[in-house]
Amino acid sequence: MTTITPSSDLDAPHWKRAYDLDRKHVFHSWSAQDLISPMTITRAEGSYVWDGEGNRLLDFSSQLVNTNIGHQHPRVIAAIQEQAGKLCTIAPQHVNDARSEAARLIAERTPGDLNKIFFTNGGAEAIEHAVRMARLHTGRYKVLSAYRSYHGGTELAVNITGDPRRVPNDYGNSGTVHFFTPFLYRSVFHSATEAEETQRALEHLENLILMEGPAAFAAIVLESIPGTAGIMVPPPGYLKGVRELATKYGIVYVADEVMAGFGRAGRWFAIDHFDVVPDLLAFAKGVTSGYVPMGGVAISADIASTFGQRVYPGGLTYSGHPLAAAAAVATINAMEDEAMVGNAALLGEEVFGPGLAALQARHRSIGEVRGVGAFWAIELVKNQHSREPLAPYGSSSPAMNQLVAACKAAGLLPFHNFNRIHTVPPLNTTPEEARAGLAILDDVLSIADAAVEA
Repeated sequence: MTTITPSSDLDAPHWKRAYDLDRKHVFHSWSAQDLISPMTITRAEGSYVWDGEGNRLLDFSSQLVNTNIGHQHPRVIAAIQEQAGKLCTIAPQHVNDARSEAARLIAERTPGDLNKIFFTNGGAEAIEHAVRMARLHTGRYKVLSAYRSYHGGTELAVNITGDPRRVPNDYGNSGTVHFFTPFLYRSVFHSATEAEETQRALEHLENLILMEGPAAFAAIVLESIPGTAGIMVPPPGYLKGVRELATKYGIVYVADEVMAGFGRAGRWFAIDHFDVVPDLLAFAKGVTSGYVPMGGVAISADIASTFGQRVYPGGLTYSGHPLAAAAAVATINAMEDEAMVGNAALLGEEVFGPGLAALQARHRSIGEVRGVGAFWAIELVKNQHSREPLAPYGSSSPAMNQLVAACKAAGLLPFHNFNRIHTVPPLNTTPEEARAGLAILDDVLSIADAAVEA
């Protein structure tokens, strides 16, 4: 296995104190507090992080798939410092140059006429406000969203979410109706081909709309490429079909690009792969690479005009915060100047696509690999024929826990969810670094292979 690299500046008392204080005072998200032992990160640079033990790990997670430009990019750090010296904060009702420039740069890259930008502090708020805009624009209430999706942890966003984290928060009062999207590997439509899966998924969606009442729906919220739920790239024609159904029934199409946007899928926005223009587009994460929290909604001319003479009843103290806006400007410019979106596409085409296919050929625990750009998933199974997952949906398993621990011991920080490992490094990861990460995975997948049932 690849060996870990010890840091030369280990400060054990400092990191140990941080860990002890965390365990005493910090309440962690999505966790049973007494059952976790979180990793301490002492520093980060480029595609690497260092833990409290001084071990260097290749970050194949981009943290929460948000450090798209890698860690500690000097241009973004300098921009934040410069903005802090000039104007740390100002209320959102006032113009500030950083926010104006961030809005211009985002609008230049969004599809179609999504040229008005409402800024939030993160992705969940972006979804909340997109749905609010859709409800006010249409005068309707109900929202369509997919099973196997994630849209955020706030009250409405978590109910729009389709993964198991919704269940303990769902009291059936959010106006959300869930539906199945195409996923040929685990098809609920008993399809044999992508064409069948697309047709049957669209028929299912239209039938559900008709049965629930077309005039009841304000919005359909859909990740252009689902992220945490499994990176299931929609088959040809599906998103175009969704766009047509939304138009047919007067439903606002909200594209959730919080994780898949800003270069992650090898285009500025994942929806660009499908030649589709939504009515609203929610973004966050990669817009600042997570250096300062920011999210937002890109708004079509039609919906923006609804609030031309009518007050939009929503706002945030930190909407378009100058430090976040400066980070967004520097992030987008760095991505453009350093061709990171093209590099993400190259990683997908030349490294992850063929490299993961080679792993699948060697490891009987891999049921499927799928993805695009720097956005890939490895579906691990107990049996390739039955496709039984290596961990139950919504949970983990001893084999998955051992696999993740082995990755970290070998110098790789993975993104994992249920029975999957996602390969989602920063977009400026070099091909050599990406291949080194795949080599570690190749070594540790023997653990998953040992759990395969005959």
